[in-house]
Amino acid sequence: MKEVETMVMAETKHFIAWAAEEPDGEMTYHVELGSVTLHFFQEEWEEFLQLMEKILGRK
Repeated sequence: MKEVETMVMAETKHFIAWAAEEPDGEMTYHVELGSVTLHFFQEEWEEFLQLMEKILGRK
């Protein structure tokens, strides 16, 4: 079985965002906010980024 490869995308003192390439080749994205972790598949991640852009006033 293929090992899951992970990559830290960004990290602060209390939070971290990382991605993982799953054994089936699909990318998943994870945002750890203290005791809460959000997990996203590719399509959900793209929509989440659109939401964050709207919050930040970029679009």
